[in-house]
Amino acid sequence: MILRQFLTLTQNATPERRAEAAGALTRSYLQGTLGPEAAWEAKTALLALLDDPAAVVRRALAQACAESDQAPRPLIVALASDQPDIACLVLARSPVLMDADLVDCVAMGCEATRAAVAGRSDLSKPVAAALAEVGGALSLVALARNPLAAIGTAALMRMVERHGEDAELRQALLARTDLPIEVRHSLVALMAEQLSRFGQSAGWISSERGDRAAREARDAAALALSDEAEEAQLVRLVAHLRVQEQLTAGLILRAILSLRLPFAEIALAELSGLSRARVAGLMLEPQGAGFAALHRRAGLPALLLPAIRAGLTVWHDANGGRNGMDGPRLARSMIEAALTACETLPFAEARGLMALLARFEAEAARDEARILAHEQAEAQAREMADAPVRLTARDSADSLVAQAPSEILILSPSLAASEAGLPDAAAAWPLAPRPDERIGAAVLDAAETVAGTAETVLAGLADEIMAHFLADRAAVAAQLPAPVPEVLPESLPEVAVEPRRTARPRAIAVAVAAGMIPEDLILSYRADRERQRLAA
Repeated sequence: MILRQFLTLTQNATPERRAEAAGALTRSYLQGTLGPEAAWEAKTALLALLDDPAAVVRRALAQACAESDQAPRPLIVALASDQPDIACLVLARSPVLMDADLVDCVAMGCEATRAAVAGRSDLSKPVAAALAEVGGALSLVALARNPLAAIGTAALMRMVERHGEDAELRQALLARTDLPIEVRHSLVALMAEQLSRFGQSAGWISSERGDRAAREARDAAALALSDEAEEAQLVRLVAHLRVQEQLTAGLILRAILSLRLPFAEIALAELSGLSRARVAGLMLEPQGAGFAALHRRAGLPALLLPAIRAGLTVWHDANGGRNGMDGPRLARSMIEAALTACETLPFAEARGLMALLARFEAEAARDEARILAHEQAEAQAREMADAPVRLTARDSADSLVAQAPSEILILSPSLAASEAGLPDAAAAWPLAPRPDERIGAAVLDAAETVAGTAETVLAGLADEIMAHFLADRAAVAAQLPAPVPEVLPESLPEVAVEPRRTARPRAIAVAVAAGMIPEDLILSYRADRERQRLAA
């Protein structure tokens, strides 16, 4: 009865009226209030509507039953194979579809339908694997952005292999909190290769140098990832590197000389077949025959044995408290010991190894300098934060005399040419990249610390500095009220000179820029110095 009435009602109706009737019939069926015979007739009518030539009618069916688990399965499967805008409605939300249906739609559909499948909240690993295998960049980005999708490691690796060059996909993958460590390393390695190829195509670097840069960046990324990895993640990372043929002797040497001993232990255990505990025990005795046997069993070149032994010996001595080194200093000392051990080897054989160790040493020196610079900057910030009173342009010469022994440096003329905002700019002075140079000395031409009276301070100021200072003072004085003239003695009293102390460049910058040295004092001092010169 329902079927006959519905067909009679919609036979000559417009597509919009048929769509409205189809939606109403679908909702009535899904409510479950119809009797068995009426429900059967309503289901038959809904299936008959699949042949309606108007897409608006089929779209009304899909919208009405997309989220219901009571929808007839033949109806949902048929709608999932309809044109993309209709199929996406049920593919994205219908709980009736099984994994087999979704995999078939992924294989036979377009990128729009695949993206709809990728956004499902209950997406399983088999469906994700199918998407990773055949999906394009659009659907894979939707899959990576779906936090509820269960994606296996193999599927993630396949996504990187097929469309890892897509920046949007890389960003979406790296934003996932469950991204395995081996996939992260693959993304970094891919980026290193892309940058290397770009540099080579632009003519900036040679192919050999580009390949070496990409390889060393990949190794450095692997070790950086190992710093925050647990033991199970380290094991997976080492296994991944071995499968990718990236677990090289150079990587193991870099791990040992950069104090990534857990990574080196697991790598040697993976290559030798021994347990990690056994490998760790042999590394504690690097000069013994057992470690040499481990070296051979792991398949490492014999040329590396002296360098590894020398580095591990320094590390063992540090653990025993015999040299008192740790952190970056220890790593650099291990590299220096390895370089020394390689000096006795034939140059033709050890040339490549010496070059590699030299690059390691340069990297360690830069890391040590960065850490030292960061510590110095933090210490300077704490000192400035602890100062209760800030220097002002109205400070007297007596304050300068009291601070001179510990605060004043001789400035270069280039520093005197800075702007009036020098106290703020001094916090961002460039730091020396080499640790053998004093941090912060890049802005000093003379490194002598001046201690004593204001006369000693002024003696260190070049004529160019005073001329520039007077010019700046004249420009400022034109905009400020005239200061109260100071009555100064003809010559300053002598003050005992204290021992030299460590200079702090920011203090002298603050003193000069803030105008702590009065103009009258400078003029008086220059006249007095000229009289002394003529008398001599």
